[in-house]
Amino acid sequence: MTEGVATPGAGWRRADGPGAQARVGKRRGRRPGGGRRGGEVPMVDEAQFTSYYGRPIIKAPVWKSPDVPLYLFLGGAAGTSSILAALGDLSGRSKLARSGRFVAGGGAIASVGFLIHDLGRPERFLHMLRVFKPTSALSMGSYILSPFSAAAGATAAVELLGWFPRLKRFGGAVSALFGGPMATYTAVLLANTAVPSWHAPHEELPFVFAGSALAAGGGLTMVFTPVDEAGPSRKAAVAGAAVELAAMHRVETGHGIVSEPYHQGRAGHLLRAAKACTVSGAGLTVLAGRNRLGQVVAGALLAAGSLLTRFGVFDAGMVSARDPKYTVVPQRERLAARENEHASTITR
Repeated sequence: MTEGVATPGAGWRRADGPGAQARVGKRRGRRPGGGRRGGEVPMVDEAQFTSYYGRPIIKAPVWKSPDVPLYLFLGGAAGTSSILAALGDLSGRSKLARSGRFVAGGGAIASVGFLIHDLGRPERFLHMLRVFKPTSALSMGSYILSPFSAAAGATAAVELLGWFPRLKRFGGAVSALFGGPMATYTAVLLANTAVPSWHAPHEELPFVFAGSALAAGGGLTMVFTPVDEAGPSRKAAVAGAAVELAAMHRVETGHGIVSEPYHQGRAGHLLRAAKACTVSGAGLTVLAGRNRLGQVVAGALLAAGSLLTRFGVFDAGMVSARDPKYTVVPQRERLAARENEHASTITR
């Protein structure tokens, strides 16, 4: 019976150090021998960050995998494909316009399907449209996704049936207008949460997602477009790969301990594979992109790299939300920085 009795406070421990009980004397300003420092009597105990039995301090998002990572990937690829389709239409590249419209429409409809599946019930997606709140990334994203997916899906259907060429061009222009925000708003949505490994790189994540979307959209349209009309797709794919790699390097190395989940476990494996696919695809595009087989292989590698990047970023964020140290340690660092700044101000 006594084995089931918990010692009061025994479960509380710091996420990056020993138990809180072992530091009671230290918090109260005691010397090792039992006396106080210079007769100082602290009015308030030193703040200590703790986690009960190592449980998460923040509530992790309820988003599920693979639904959400697939939604992130397909939305980004569809957004850039719609822009490439509009460029193809304006420049007389009818085959690029056609393939871009199909990729945009298919990606848009599939992304909505994965989002609804993650929400659990279709009406929940409609409920997201009941509020228009410019300060909410989720609200604004709903009003980006809805017109984009409707326009891209309708344009792809009209393209397939061969009806209403003017309506096809109008729908393509509307989807291209929303294509850029569609490719990047999801990064703002992730960075606007309290998840440490998403929130800390809030300046870099939109560039990661924009570059990844360009690489994916460019890569997929390269696969389905003849070489002589795929020039814009090749340029977009290579530029997107360069942006993605540069921004992702900053995410992985520029934010102290919260960059750690991007190197470890499943997320680390996914992101290393993503980098290999993206580098290989971009290099092959430059070297053999004007060969049909080389273009197809390069496009597939770029799309695979973008997909793996979305899964890796998603997994890294979820790991950082579940482990209290990624919340506690940055808090302690910010507190120490403020204390040092205050002390230096006093001594001036």
